[in-house]
Amino acid sequence: MNSTPASDEMITVEARRRSYVVLNAWETDLAAKFKAANPKIQTFVYKDLSSTRSYACSGGVDDSDLPTGVGYCAADPSWFLLDPDGRRLEYDGYAGHWQMDVGNREYQNAWADNVIASSKAFDGVFMDNALFACDTYHPGVCPAAYRTDAAMRDAYLSLLAGTRQKFVAAGLETVANLSNARLHEGAWDSYVEHLDGGFDEWWLTFGDHDLLSEYPQGWSRQVAEITANEAKGKITWVQPHHSGAEQPFRYAFASYLLARGERAAISEIEQTDRYDDASPWRAEYDWDLGAPLGDHHEVATNVHVREFACGTVVVNANRTGSAPVTVPLSGVHTNEKGDSVGSVSLPGTSGTVLRKSCRTSLP
Repeated sequence: MNSTPASDEMITVEARRRSYVVLNAWETDLAAKFKAANPKIQTFVYKDLSSTRSYACSGGVDDSDLPTGVGYCAADPSWFLLDPDGRRLEYDGYAGHWQMDVGNREYQNAWADNVIASSKAFDGVFMDNALFACDTYHPGVCPAAYRTDAAMRDAYLSLLAGTRQKFVAAGLETVANLSNARLHEGAWDSYVEHLDGGFDEWWLTFGDHDLLSEYPQGWSRQVAEITANEAKGKITWVQPHHSGAEQPFRYAFASYLLARGERAAISEIEQTDRYDDASPWRAEYDWDLGAPLGDHHEVATNVHVREFACGTVVVNANRTGSAPVTVPLSGVHTNEKGDSVGSVSLPGTSGTVLRKSCRTSLP
């Protein structure tokens, strides 16, 4: 999504690995190449729900292909959100991003109609910035029109519900960035009700040494995002942040496998917004664990196990630095290092993905 040049060789390799790819509106040629390399891949176009961009307008004319649904120059002045002093709200840290009134029905319809018209080369729309807090991108300052988090969430629900049928009729799947949904009870499910899926941009690991453990707004709430979506046949994308270090990678990947089904996908990143190249591909992603033999279950406090026909996944979601917990396994397994093991001992915020000889049912 940073418009980094993509070679045909890279597209061929990555298209065969991936289930979903997100591209910019001006990258329709890349969308066609991904589809040619893998007809099953789903291509999504990036569109910001919440802002218009002044840098995408020059000489009073908006760019023909936009990262948003409404151009800065074409936008009605009443569509801009204002702070309590009557000034337009610009995103802190993102110059030229101006926050729009997502609860305004005229803005909603213009946004959806423009996005649909410019998305014909794609399978779906990735809706960035479906927000939950009124002061996101301008800490401590809420728009005059939405002075509480609840009011802001109602505005987004109005947009998502009000435009839903437009996207259904156009045959476009919709996935929204629902980052920080875990902090607001029920928020994930209430937004996803009007979407085909959700993306959690900050999922479980926020860096090599900042791993989300279990607490009321923690580990289980993010894992439940996948479980809830899979039960509804909806898409879930999750993005852990880490450098590839062993503990955060295994913790996030194992936690993902505890819940994943047919429509979930994981893609790691080290630094936020650094979408220059394809995310790393790891040998573990090619391991075939076979069909799950049931849901994950707790075997000790905040320690969860899920068995598969050809493997077992174990996660200890207790806080980082807590004492290891030993979990016996149902038979001999092979760990990530290639060693044969009959049990595993995991400290807090760690996980493991183990392989075994395939079987079709639990003992």
